[in-house]
Amino acid sequence: MKNDIGLPLLRADEMKPGRMDRRSFMGGLSLLGLSAAAGSTFPMPARAEETPKPGGHLRFAMAHGEAADTLDPAHVNNGYVTVVAYAITNMLTEVGTDGALEPKLAESWEASEGATKWTFKLRKGVEFHNGKSFTAKDVVASINHHRGEKSTSSVKPIVDPMTSVEADGDHVVVIRLRSGDADIPFKLSTFSFGMYPGKDDGTIDWQSGIGTGAYRLKSFRPGERTELEKNRNFWQAGRGHFGSGELLSIQDTAARQNALLTNEVDGIDRLDLKTVNRLKQAAGIKVEEVRGKLHYTFPMLTNVAPFNDNNVRLALKYAIDREALLKTILFGHGTVGNDHPLTPAYPFFATDIEQRVYDPDKAKYHLKQAGLSALAVNLSAANAAFTGAVDTAVLYAEQAKKAGISITVVQEPNDGYWTNIWQKRSWCAAYWFGTPTPDDILTQAYSAGASWNDSAWNNEKFNKILVAARSELDAGKRAGMYRELQLLVRDEGGVVIPLFANDVFATSTKVRHGRLADNYECDGRMFFDRWWFG
Repeated sequence: MKNDIGLPLLRADEMKPGRMDRRSFMGGLSLLGLSAAAGSTFPMPARAEETPKPGGHLRFAMAHGEAADTLDPAHVNNGYVTVVAYAITNMLTEVGTDGALEPKLAESWEASEGATKWTFKLRKGVEFHNGKSFTAKDVVASINHHRGEKSTSSVKPIVDPMTSVEADGDHVVVIRLRSGDADIPFKLSTFSFGMYPGKDDGTIDWQSGIGTGAYRLKSFRPGERTELEKNRNFWQAGRGHFGSGELLSIQDTAARQNALLTNEVDGIDRLDLKTVNRLKQAAGIKVEEVRGKLHYTFPMLTNVAPFNDNNVRLALKYAIDREALLKTILFGHGTVGNDHPLTPAYPFFATDIEQRVYDPDKAKYHLKQAGLSALAVNLSAANAAFTGAVDTAVLYAEQAKKAGISITVVQEPNDGYWTNIWQKRSWCAAYWFGTPTPDDILTQAYSAGASWNDSAWNNEKFNKILVAARSELDAGKRAGMYRELQLLVRDEGGVVIPLFANDVFATSTKVRHGRLADNYECDGRMFFDRWWFG
């Protein structure tokens, strides 16, 4: 059965369930003795001509989510749980819709000389969902949750340089670091740093889902459905407009789109780009598109043969036709990648690095340098990695044949992909969202020992420059360092990055919002906080 625009329809029972930008912030550090304080005023999220209306029940379906999902902030490992984290908790800071850093639970912050000591002044009068007052004790416990030798937190590389996190009274927290880090306030905006109630033993109560966010957690069924209800005692005006919400995991793209077409949900992410134009013609549906930092990747484990040979890695990078994939997979909704994670949207993006292009002869040359006349490898993929991942892998395999490379595409199950396949198979499909700063993405995805370093890459030169760039406050020197880091990932790293994808999602026309953020998909994954029904 099809609807009036030619898309197949599925029944509901067929579906499974005071502001400162980074540039001025850095300039302030240089000119004002490394001291920066943020204002406490929040911009209205609405368009000037429209005032947000309270009420209603938002239903949103995502391509993410699996049975192994957890509320543990140390292991928020996909977009679905990220949305839940932003709905039920708050962070100390927030990246706004224009990319500027805004105060959240911290109303101001200040750095010492050298940015080795950060002092955060906390907002007063904030309560957790259970009525407990939010204090510095909760911040200390929430950050320390990610620290320690036995920590497996995804943000452990961010907290490892911290030598202490201490409360100075009820509303001040002081963080000290081994070396300077000018990006600490930006990093603490990420979804893993949601604040939970601290216990007497210094741990946090994350299991209950009690936070300070705009919504209370009613139920959490991993890989299926999360139910939310409005926090009537939320501290921040102009946010959390819906009376309740429901987040569904529907990994199948067609089922997700049909859930929107049949009014089963009010919004969906990750559209089938082949059908975007037809979807735009459907009554009552609005397609949105934002150019951001989302990129599609093929990480290989560099500590496993044959990927431990950089010539093999280079051969695979030259054996992919990025321009063809941009046309056939993204249908022009994005740009080609260059085997490193930065785009012009980031500070310190190096514009003079040559774009890598499809070159089977160069691929053959690098195979020969590796002592090989041909190469046969497996590539695991599922559309849970990104929409069109399997098709991308199949096309990649066809393109690589001209270089004497035989790629066997192994189609993996969607459910459990991030638990059972990613970082387990020697080569697989994946995706990476954007981060506020270059250091953030380079640290989490490429530094030695990082739990999300999905290529297990350990490059001594890269690691050394990364640490130095983090504390370098001269913008010119820092730009040179980040250029070298981009080149190292491009030419020696273990990740093929063929595409940067635009964020393309759709909602009912009754959904309203202000300016859309581009730091993560779907308005920074904060749509429960920022959107409303009109």
